[in-house]
Amino acid sequence: MALVRQLERTIGTHVDHPVYTPLCSQRLAVLSKHLVGSGETGGWAMCFSGPTVDADSEHACGSSELGTQRKRKGSVVTLDSDCEETGLQSKRMKMDVCGSEHCDVEEQSAKETESEAPAGTLGEGLQAAPDGPCETLPEHLKASVLQIKELLESQTEWDQSSMDVFKVFYDCDRGQVEVLCSMLSLPDLPEQTLPNLCSSILAPALDFSYSTAATLIKSLLLQKVLSLSEPASRCLVNAVTSLCSRYPRPTCHALIGPVLEEKNMGNSQAELLNRLIEGCLDSHYRLLVLQMTFKISWTEAVLSIIHSLLDSKPDFSEELFTQFSEQLLSQGPQFTKSVKFAKMMLTVLTKYNSHMTAAHKHSLQGCLIENETFLKKSLQAALKRITHT
Repeated sequence: MALVRQLERTIGTHVDHPVYTPLCSQRLAVLSKHLVGSGETGGWAMCFSGPTVDADSEHACGSSELGTQRKRKGSVVTLDSDCEETGLQSKRMKMDVCGSEHCDVEEQSAKETESEAPAGTLGEGLQAAPDGPCETLPEHLKASVLQIKELLESQTEWDQSSMDVFKVFYDCDRGQVEVLCSMLSLPDLPEQTLPNLCSSILAPALDFSYSTAATLIKSLLLQKVLSLSEPASRCLVNAVTSLCSRYPRPTCHALIGPVLEEKNMGNSQAELLNRLIEGCLDSHYRLLVLQMTFKISWTEAVLSIIHSLLDSKPDFSEELFTQFSEQLLSQGPQFTKSVKFAKMMLTVLTKYNSHMTAAHKHSLQGCLIENETFLKKSLQAALKRITHT
């Protein structure tokens, strides 16, 4: 009967009756409801609802008729597999539509949030990047940072063009130098890179400004010197002495002073500073370092530095020698058993007796009475030999 109706529909007669039987219609309606969902009308259900369909259901009907034609041609595809294929296609279409709608909703929501956000909040977000260290530098300095980093990380010998990269520091103010030092991580550089780096910094005949030199020295050397637990390496000694010889005043303030102020300064630091005092500083800067010791509490390590300064015989003024004598009196009581302090006192009494006044001699005599070292008698004898005209 179904084949007869299909034939009649094909030749254009009796189109008012559906191809299927009432029992088949019931089964297909149940199956369609199961595939599409409870209460929905679509898919195959629209194809079997009658001969009249709307435009939206033409595609689904076409799919059903295509499935029927495939079965007539002897395909092994069963009804269940055909339903499964059609159901998956329907799900894909729904997911595509829902996905695009979801994206549109999210985009619209983002636009609304942006339009409703306070102007200050958006401004802060846009200004966050320029606040970074790199953003404060001009473009040519940023380019130099990359070049210097590559140079510091390379294992090859530096040529003249490599050294010229460091001329960029001459074009920087103090703030820019600090940013460059931070971005280059100078405190963390391995010591074996120091000789090449210092040679490059010192190569130009033009000197850095005081602030630039002090910033470079502090960033490059201070942490390395403070962390010494054994004698400084040859690379570190060469770097410190070369920079100190070229820039003595910045070295005094950016390196020697902070090291002296370090409470845990040990013999390794004292040994390195003594090498600077003996080999790099003239009388003026030796006196400057001595004045720095007046502002700190003396330790055994500091005593060795003061002794080295005295051995170099700087040109004391009367006022400065008086200040030094006051320090001997105020800090001496904690070193009554210190051989270093006794040796330093012996140097004062023998090499600087011409600076002694009667007041100095009287005050130092009380200091020597408290001395408990084996040098006590030598100290008292040296004090007695001091005469005044």
